[in-house]
Amino acid sequence: MTTIAELRARRETLSTQRSSGVARVSYDRKTVDYRSLAEIDRAIEVLDREIATAEGRKVIRHVRVITTKGL
Repeated sequence: MTTIAELRARRETLSTQRSSGVARVSYDRKTVDYRSLAEIDRAIEVLDREIATAEGRKVIRHVRVITTKGL
């Protein structure tokens, strides 16, 4: 099983590569080529969910806002 530290390292690598515009990421002697920034964003989201699950946190998928006019 992958540790939280490894998941965070992968996420950090993806975030760095995303901001630099490079679509090739290497970690643990593996290389992954992404086709678009959207694909990198999806991979980051997946890693965020895995990190949250490993830490025992719930992942909030929806936030509902209810407002009134105060009448």
